[in-house]
Amino acid sequence: MSAIAALRTASRVGPARLVAGMRVSLASSVTRPAMRLGALNLARPAGLRAFSATSGRFGSGTTDISLSQKLQEELKYEQEAIAETPETPEFLKAFLEQGVWSIEDTRGNDEVALTRKFGDENIRIMFSIADIQVEDEFEGDSAEAEAEAEGENDLNIYPIRASLSITKSTGPGALNVDMTCQDGHFAIENISFYEDTKLGTELTAEADWKRRGLYIGPQFDTLDIGVQDEFEKYLQERGVNESVAAFIPEYATYKEQQEYVKWLGKVKNFIDL
Repeated sequence: MSAIAALRTASRVGPARLVAGMRVSLASSVTRPAMRLGALNLARPAGLRAFSATSGRFGSGTTDISLSQKLQEELKYEQEAIAETPETPEFLKAFLEQGVWSIEDTRGNDEVALTRKFGDENIRIMFSIADIQVEDEFEGDSAEAEAEAEGENDLNIYPIRASLSITKSTGPGALNVDMTCQDGHFAIENISFYEDTKLGTELTAEADWKRRGLYIGPQFDTLDIGVQDEFEKYLQERGVNESVAAFIPEYATYKEQQEYVKWLGKVKNFIDL
């Protein structure tokens, strides 16, 4: 996880990038992230955990019951982990109490939007929970083992892609910023401008297609240092700061856990039909 920048041409787009509010993932993993909320709160027993299989109807396959039992085992474990955490985590309470950003989060969707008003400007940051799976591709088990050896369970060390849009009620246009947040900081990658506000902010496939052929501006790190500094101050003044950069990976991890538990339950129910 907008006024996320347009779909890039193949030469400019990475293997996984948030564009125009939709995640473009050419090699995204559908595997479960290596570190979950439950993994931090409960130690998994070495052997199989006890479970009781339901006696409901199953499909005609011979593996249905076994799969359902494994799903039930995992679902029970994750539900126990969630039960040990507050309904509203402290980090989320603290963020909302600041009264700066609102959270737009639809259950079942993998994208989240943070929105706020700043004078005559409408500001939105979008990010996807899918990016927390990047850990498996880039860091692997060695990084996890190293963190455990140091007594750390920091899930915020992996970059989360975020896309910012700024529009004004006083005139047309949309300023879009592609960036990543990691270790409590934003790193700007690209800044695009669209004269047509609707074109720059619509989250549709048609708008994405229209944006493809437009000039998206230079890479941020190729700009004059003075221009880079002023852009960073511009975003800081609008609340796009370290606090938000620290919040995004934490919330992405929190939401992913909730969605994973729902997924387990839905898949098990389907298998049991």
